[in-house]
Amino acid sequence: MPANALNPLDLYDVRASLSEEERMVQDSVARFVDDAVLPIIRPHFENHTFPQELVGELAGLGLLGSSLEGFGCAGMNAVSYGLICQELERGDSGLRSFVSVQSSLCMYPIYTYGSEEQKQRYLPRMAKGEVIGAFGLTEPHGGSDPANMKTHAKRRGGDWVLNGAKMWITNSPIADVFIIWARAEEGIRGFLVDRGTKGLETPEIENKFSLRASATGAIFLNDVIVPDAALLPGTTCGIKAPLSCLTQARYGITWGVIGAAQACLKEVLEYSKTRILFNRPLAATQAIQIRLAEMSRKITLAQLMSLQLGRLKDQGLMSPSHVSLAKWNNCRAAIEVARDARDILGGSGISAEYVPIRHALNLESVITYEGTETIHQLTIGRELTGINAF
Repeated sequence: MPANALNPLDLYDVRASLSEEERMVQDSVARFVDDAVLPIIRPHFENHTFPQELVGELAGLGLLGSSLEGFGCAGMNAVSYGLICQELERGDSGLRSFVSVQSSLCMYPIYTYGSEEQKQRYLPRMAKGEVIGAFGLTEPHGGSDPANMKTHAKRRGGDWVLNGAKMWITNSPIADVFIIWARAEEGIRGFLVDRGTKGLETPEIENKFSLRASATGAIFLNDVIVPDAALLPGTTCGIKAPLSCLTQARYGITWGVIGAAQACLKEVLEYSKTRILFNRPLAATQAIQIRLAEMSRKITLAQLMSLQLGRLKDQGLMSPSHVSLAKWNNCRAAIEVARDARDILGGSGISAEYVPIRHALNLESVITYEGTETIHQLTIGRELTGINAF
């Protein structure tokens, strides 16, 4: 590429705004995705299996709990974590989901709300990939109103008894420890429940047509007894604690979907230059160039939004509303790019030999989980008007 040529996947040269350390992080994860993920992800997606063989490599690169300090974690800044998510989702949303759940939804609440004993017990092993976590918040009756949870925790002597059900839980079938949110007498509290605890069941959800390379399941709690030491002591503010975890995860999603969109644009660019119709390549037609330009516009806006969001996060200025706007915008942009790329590929677009259909199917889940588009729109509406319309 000539020195003055624009990168078709980074038209505004966002990379130039990154620090040397941030570029090194991005490059190392990009190599990992190219060398270890892309060669195997298609059969995992087709066979509905999670590539658990990659967990050790993810840990070795410092990608698990990467933003946390101490306990064997890398202590990277927020932008670096975003770039990690972007490159991983360029490979597959399922892999980014695994890292997001492990880091933002499991390690983060232990780090933020756990006791010192809990931190020492779990975090170093989770950073090494020796212990996998799952986040039990969403319930079968719906996920957009977590304050209405039915799972409850009752004291019995020095123990807690948990009863309830959680649904659509990433990592549930393979997790070693579960962050369970339950309604106690004093409000919603978080508990650590280890696999093997009597009354805990974690069946896998079958027949998914999205996130097929991710392990998704339910959590059933039938008189599960845990000691008082399993309670996350810092979770004393009702729904605020679990929502703070979701804010961390949603931040990573805003970056991750950019990678999925970039993968789609890259493939359809190459295809449009080699596919000959009516004696000329598709790329030589105005209709295709306009559609490619639209994809580039959406990706560029998403990149700039997430970069600014990351800078705000690193300065301690990021708010949940900032994250909602980016999650809403970037997921919408990515799914539109993936769908249009699939369409440009014609009949080939429905084949897993090309990445857009896989990314489009995955993004149907990503645009829904961690807050639906409507939830984020209403969050921004509340921010603008000062009126809660939920």
